[in-house]
Amino acid sequence: MSLESKTLKLCSCNGTIALDPRRLADALKTKQPLTVHRELCRKEAGAFQSALADPDLIVACTQEAPLFTELASAAQSQARISFLNIREAAGWSAEGRDAGPKIAALLAAAALPEPEPVPEVDYRSGGQLLIVGPSAAALDWAARLCATLEVSVLMTGKGPGEQPAERSYPVWSGKVTGISGWLGAFEVEWVQDNPIDLDICTRCNACVRACPEGAIDFSYQIDLDKCKAHRDCVKACGAIGAIDFARQSPARKERFDLVLDLSREPLIRVPDLPQGYAAPGADALEQALAAQRLAGMVGEFSKPRFTQYRERICAHSRSGKTGCSKCLDVCSTGAISADGDHVKVEPHLCAGCGGCASVCPSGAMSYAYPSVAEQGARLRAMLSVFRAAGGKSACVLIHDVEAGREAVRALGRNAGFGVRGLGSKGVGRGLPARVIPFEAFHIASIGIDLLLGAICYGASQVRVLVTGREAGAYIAALKEQMSFAAAILAGLGYAGEHFGVVESGRLEQELWDLAPAASVARPATFNLSTEKRTSLDFSLEFLLKESARKIQEIPLPAGAPFGALTVNKETCTLCKACIGACPEAALLDAPEAPQLRFIERNCVQCGLCAKTCPEDAIRLVPRLLFGAQAKEAVVLNEAEPFNCIRCNKPFGTKRMVENMAGRLGAHSMFATGGALQRLQMCGECRVIDLASSKDEPSIFDYTGRK
Repeated sequence: MSLESKTLKLCSCNGTIALDPRRLADALKTKQPLTVHRELCRKEAGAFQSALADPDLIVACTQEAPLFTELASAAQSQARISFLNIREAAGWSAEGRDAGPKIAALLAAAALPEPEPVPEVDYRSGGQLLIVGPSAAALDWAARLCATLEVSVLMTGKGPGEQPAERSYPVWSGKVTGISGWLGAFEVEWVQDNPIDLDICTRCNACVRACPEGAIDFSYQIDLDKCKAHRDCVKACGAIGAIDFARQSPARKERFDLVLDLSREPLIRVPDLPQGYAAPGADALEQALAAQRLAGMVGEFSKPRFTQYRERICAHSRSGKTGCSKCLDVCSTGAISADGDHVKVEPHLCAGCGGCASVCPSGAMSYAYPSVAEQGARLRAMLSVFRAAGGKSACVLIHDVEAGREAVRALGRNAGFGVRGLGSKGVGRGLPARVIPFEAFHIASIGIDLLLGAICYGASQVRVLVTGREAGAYIAALKEQMSFAAAILAGLGYAGEHFGVVESGRLEQELWDLAPAASVARPATFNLSTEKRTSLDFSLEFLLKESARKIQEIPLPAGAPFGALTVNKETCTLCKACIGACPEAALLDAPEAPQLRFIERNCVQCGLCAKTCPEDAIRLVPRLLFGAQAKEAVVLNEAEPFNCIRCNKPFGTKRMVENMAGRLGAHSMFATGGALQRLQMCGECRVIDLASSKDEPSIFDYTGRK
C-alpha cells in the first residue's frame, strides 16, 4: 500500500509506543523515510505545522485531534487531515513491541480514500415540540422549554398538575391512539377521554370549588376514580359548556417536529427510536438529557441514504404468498414494511445498521455507506500490509464507531495497569498483536459476504464485539450469518473456530485465550462487489481452490441462502406455477418439452416455489454445491407431452390433462356436447370447436327466447 500521495506524522507518545520507522516504510512502500516524533503535540508541534503545506495529512493520534485541528485552523490551512489511533489499538499492549505489522495495517487503511458519496436524506425541524405524559411532569417540562421551543402538551392519564397562569402554549388531554413519523414529521393522534375539554375551559375554577369530592385540581381534569357523579361541576360550568360526561370526541391528529414522551412505557415500541423522538421514562436525569438533545434538533439536517433496494430480485412475495421476510424481521426501527410483492423502505426511519442487507439472501437490499466493496477494500489493504510486514494469523476485531470503539480503546489505556479487564498476570494486557481492530458503522452490517471475504484476504479469524446496546434481533442475525460461513469453512476443511461474537466485558480475556484458526495459504486478489451473490461466488470458488479437500457438496443449516430443491414427481403435474413465483430465475421452463429445470446457484431458498405449488410437491434442501453443475440447468421433473386431439400440437402434459378430465368428467357442464373432449384440445382448437358446434347449449335454451 503506497502512501506517496499523503504525508504521515508518527509520534511515539513520549516513548510509550515502539515504532520502527524503517520497517513501517518498507511495509507501506513509502518513497520517503518516515520520522517518528516523541512529542508531536508539545515540543515538536512545529513539525506538524510545517506539514500543513501538504494537501493530505495523516496524523497517528486521536487524543490530540482537537489541538491539531485548532493549529490547522489558525494557520488557515486547506489540508485534509485524518486522525488514526495506533496507541490504544496497537502500541499500548503487552505485545506492543510486536505490533509493528498491525500498526502498518492500520496506517494502510487510513491512506485509503473516503467512501464514495451517496444520496442524502433530509430533515427539517422548526422546533414544534409535543410533550406527552402525566400532567405534572409534562407541564413542568413545558414551562422549562417554552422559551426555546414551540411547545404543546398532551396530558395522559390521571395525576396532579397545574396549568400555566397564561395560555402560552396549547394544552390538551387524552389517550394517544397512534404516533408515527420522524424528525420534522411526526403525526400524533389521540382521543379526549376526560369530561373537561381544555380548549373550551376558561380556568375560572368554578368546577374546582363545586366538586364535593375534590376530584378536580388545577390541571382541570376530573379524577374519575374520585368522582361520584354528583355533576355539580357541570352546573357550575354553566353556559361555558367545557364539561360533558357524555361527550363522544372524534379522534384528533396533529403534526409536530419533535416528541418528548414522558410515558412510563414508550408510545413507539421499537428497539431503535426514530430521530426527534425521546422516551426517557420517569427518571429525572434522563428526562433532562432528552430535553437537552431535543432542544438542539432545530434546523435542517441530513444523513446518508444507507441502503439501496432493487425490487426486481426481491424474494419477499409473489401472488399473495410470502417468501422471504428477513429484512422485515431484523429491522429495529420499523423502517421496512411489506408493499405487495416487494418491501418499502422509509429512509427517514432507517438508522443505518445495515442488518437488512446482511440477512438479504439475494442482495436486493444492499448497504451503500460504506458499501461492502469499500469495506472489503479496507480489509484487503489491512491484511495485505499486515502479512507483508511479517504479521501472522490475523484476527479481525469488528466493532462499531461508538461504544465498541470506546471498549477497544479502554483495553489499550488499561494495558499494564489492571484497572479493567484483568488478564492472567493480574494486569490489563490490551489487544494481542495479531488482533486488528476494524470499525464498522454498525455491527449488524456484517454479513456472510464480508465474513468469508476476510478469510479469503488472509484473516485467520473474525470476531465481532457486542456492547449490549444492540437489538437482540441483530445479534441473532449476526450469529446466523456466522453459522452459515462456519459451516462452509468446516466443510472445506479449514480447521478451527473462525467466527464468533464477543461481549465487551469479556473482550480482553477471550482475545488472549483465542487460538488461531486455519486460513488460506495465499490471500485472494479479487475485490468484493456491491453485488452480494457475485462476492459470494468469488469467495466460494477461491476457498475451494485453496482447500486441500476437493468436495462437491456441503450441507448447510436451515435458512442458508444456498440450496437445492426436491420435487415429488408422483404429485407434480408440471403446472409450472413455481416458475412464475421464482424471483431469481432459479426455476426455468423448457419450451421444447414439458420440463421443470433448476439452476442451483441462483436459488436463495426463499421458499416461494414451495408455498406456491398447488400439489405441495416441492421441498427445500439447504446446501452448497460446487462446480459447473451448480450453474447449469438440471431437470427436476419432466413428463410425457399431451397432443391436441384436433391439431396434434403438444400443449400440456398427459398426466395434467388426464387428471383434469377425470375430475371434471362427472360434472353436468361436461355431460353434453363435446365439452369433455375440448379439455383435450389446445386453446385455439377449443375456441374453433366451440364456435362450430351446433349441439352446444346457449343462453336462449334457458330463457325461452328464440
